[in-house]
Amino acid sequence: MRKLSCLLMSIHLLASLLPPISLAQRQSETDVELWKVVKPLNTTLTFLNTGAHPDDEQSDLLAYLSRGLGIKTASLIANRGEGGQNAIGIEFGNALGIIRSKEMIEAAKVNGVKANHLSETTSDSIYDFGFSKSPEETLEKWGEEVTYERLIKFIRTYQPDIVMPSFENVDSQHGHHRLMAVLSEKAFKDAADPNVFPDQLKNGIKTWQIKKFYLPANASTATTTIEIGDFDPIYGMSYPQLGEASRYLHKSQGMGNAIPVAPRQLHLKLTESALQTDSNDLFAGIPYDFHAWADIIPAGNVSEQLNTLQNQLEGIIKLYPDRETILPESQKALRAVQNIISSTKSANIDNSLKNDLLHKLEIKAEQLQQVSFVSSSLAVDTEIGSYVLTQDEKTQVTVKVTNEGKEKIQHIKTALHTPDNWKHEGVMNVNHLKPGESKTVTFNVTVPSDAEYYQPYGDDVIKVQLAFKEKGVITTSVIDLDNTVSVLPELGVTPDPVNITVNTADVQDEIPITVKVKNYANGSKNAKVSLNLPDGWTSEPAATNVNLPKRYEEKEVSFTLVPPSTVVDGHFSIAAIAEADDKTFDMTVQEIKYDHINDSHFMYSSNIYGVAFELLKPANLKVGYIDSGFDTIADSLQNAGFDITQITLEELASGDLSKFATIVAGIRSTLGRPDLLQNNARLLDYVKNGGHLVMQYVTAGDPWNRGAFTPPYPLEIGSPSIRVRVTDENAKVTVTQPEHELFNKPNKINDTDWDGWVQERALYFPTIWDANYQTFVSMADPGEAPFNSGILMAEYGEGTFLYTNLVFYRQINAQVPGGYRIFTNLISYGSNN
Repeated sequence: MRKLSCLLMSIHLLASLLPPISLAQRQSETDVELWKVVKPLNTTLTFLNTGAHPDDEQSDLLAYLSRGLGIKTASLIANRGEGGQNAIGIEFGNALGIIRSKEMIEAAKVNGVKANHLSETTSDSIYDFGFSKSPEETLEKWGEEVTYERLIKFIRTYQPDIVMPSFENVDSQHGHHRLMAVLSEKAFKDAADPNVFPDQLKNGIKTWQIKKFYLPANASTATTTIEIGDFDPIYGMSYPQLGEASRYLHKSQGMGNAIPVAPRQLHLKLTESALQTDSNDLFAGIPYDFHAWADIIPAGNVSEQLNTLQNQLEGIIKLYPDRETILPESQKALRAVQNIISSTKSANIDNSLKNDLLHKLEIKAEQLQQVSFVSSSLAVDTEIGSYVLTQDEKTQVTVKVTNEGKEKIQHIKTALHTPDNWKHEGVMNVNHLKPGESKTVTFNVTVPSDAEYYQPYGDDVIKVQLAFKEKGVITTSVIDLDNTVSVLPELGVTPDPVNITVNTADVQDEIPITVKVKNYANGSKNAKVSLNLPDGWTSEPAATNVNLPKRYEEKEVSFTLVPPSTVVDGHFSIAAIAEADDKTFDMTVQEIKYDHINDSHFMYSSNIYGVAFELLKPANLKVGYIDSGFDTIADSLQNAGFDITQITLEELASGDLSKFATIVAGIRSTLGRPDLLQNNARLLDYVKNGGHLVMQYVTAGDPWNRGAFTPPYPLEIGSPSIRVRVTDENAKVTVTQPEHELFNKPNKINDTDWDGWVQERALYFPTIWDANYQTFVSMADPGEAPFNSGILMAEYGEGTFLYTNLVFYRQINAQVPGGYRIFTNLISYGSNN
């Protein structure tokens, strides 16, 4: 229901731009659910769009192909987008990848696409490691063998007629995008070559020859141009609008735009073809339907059956929207497909052609089953005792089947799909349902004691199967539950903070830690909570007991860590654990809940990660932090012993800002804190009166200049983004003013402070800045001209304004000592005396 509301909101944003026919009128006159399954009977074509990240799909084209023409379409995305940014929350890394993967699934439902990934787990090598400028770097990090093998396997399994990556291999593109374009084109020949990954062929997979390979193009380079801007009266919007409705579901990336109905041409360039044709039509030379297949199949009996089948399929389409009339015809066509499959297997046809035809027939059988299920008007409502389960738990699943149609449906059976080692039992037969009649069946489910914990990218552990028999043919449909069923540890253990720093220059006497323990079991739990400490460390208390009387009960306990008087530089870890019923629980369960996607969980070790290094800071430095919601620097600095106050909306608007020696704006603050724009003048007055304002990066698309946030002196962010970043985290950094206070007080910065950085050096470099700004560092990716604007500072009145696009938030989050030390110097400027 939550996801439906989000989709309806997306559609509502587009409704005002539609032609003058009311949305209510369109909905009353069309049966969208039925049309979605009937339209694909029109064609046998298959299309694959490849990309690197969730939201890379060519949404407008896919909506046109799938919803407009009925073509079976899929998107194949390499990674999960773990290295991206998050516009709706603080999840990063794997947790963000889970969100983006779920968003892609929901988006694909809108434009009728099946979403797929090369990445299989949260620890996969095909990972979004951040921005890359070359396909070579990307392939090196992902691993050539695993990446290409999975791509070839998918193509051989899905068997697309046409493949098109979303991006070209040009130097203005992200390296991840470029690699998928390179590998997709290489696969044109290799997927058909039995000498390429021959072990795949031992497992029933067959080679596959892609018929055509296209690249995106412009009007001057295109070989094919198609008009995709048509208005579809069934959906009440154009195909680009459908594409945008799907993109609204990529909320973590801020996607989706309201657009009017308007012509839109899409330009494509044919670069590989296995066909001989003089036509530039997108589908020229590829059998479009079973009439076309009948023309090329030499076996006369099969050819005749194919022509008859296509006539049946077109007849079903003409019967839309009459569900009751469509159902028996769909069942007849399904029986015909099954018969043609038998005839084809025994026919004297070239093996390659036979395998191709059999695949098309199997797809059509699946599509006809979907038509039969929808036209049966059987509604399935499923309830489960709890969407969260634990090992050895028993629960019930109830399945209510209602006949919402006008005809009696016969021989109805229900079943559950669960992993092989799960147990479930219950009455399967519903028998028949008269119009308006409902019946409910109950299944008792037992989770095994060794059940695997929830895997974000794994198969659902419980699904419902519904089957019925009409016209002597059985139709089966597998239905997802409304939300995710997750097997979790009985206790989740979450320490806070996850990262701690020990200042070897002034070792803290005490470090406060809290541990939350949450009960996911169906019953009471008594647990002992403690910390596994490094040698020489103690905690007060050593352990503490908690009682959690019911599921989802959570309690927080506090510990005080006492380090030894001397701590050596380096990394260490502390495990937070809970013990109950002779079991030890040492996993954090991160709950991921948003209205537009199904619930999910990310589990990882409940460790506190520590780093010890020398960190000097001015005495009595008071810092105000304008939290944008996009980073956790304020918390990290507070844990490191800084006096940090997060500035509220009220305080920024009317509070006394002069009490802060320094004010720091979080990353992309002009986007995440609109009140910063409204209080621009107050911040400039703060600087003019002697304050030190440190602003972290904004993007060229964020509110900045031109009536938005205005810095003391002009400063312009460069674009496109690929041209204004240093992606090599090990790129050489030259400090151009090594004697300046920024690099000497309170910490003496040296080359080692630039070591161990993660993901990248800097994003969105300024390319134009006023002469009042000083520059301090120079850096570049290999073979490129250096950027000098990574740290800019200018005096303004009695104070100073400092802008930095170095990615300190990633370094501090990753416990990189140099990130802490350099950032400390930047925010301490003017307070060192």
